[in-house]
Amino acid sequence: MIEIATSAATTTLVIAGDLDLAERDQFPEIAARVVGLRRQLLVIDMCDVTFMDSTGAAFLISLADASRKRGGATVLRGADPRDLFVLEICGALELFRIDAEHRCSTAAGSTDEADLPTDASR
Repeated sequence: MIEIATSAATTTLVIAGDLDLAERDQFPEIAARVVGLRRQLLVIDMCDVTFMDSTGAAFLISLADASRKRGGATVLRGADPRDLFVLEICGALELFRIDAEHRCSTAAGSTDEADLPTDASR
């Protein structure tokens, strides 16, 4: 699932689930909508991406390239290291700004090991 939100200067794509070959049919329509919005900043929220293959990477690369050609910038927020690796292997990581400060929220009811209290007696 891909949702599009806009503000005066920013388009934000929130991606959930797999970003892969099985989802490619929706990529042209989404790309056309994003490009048509003509915002200077494109933020791609990948906090809920569960898997990305080269087809998904090509989609993100095409969005970033279109933004760059208009003089804009593309920010990846919440990208997993494996997703960054795919973009790096494609030779396209430099098309993106990486938001290293963003922390994805955890799903309700799930517990991240980093959030557990530490026990000094261990």
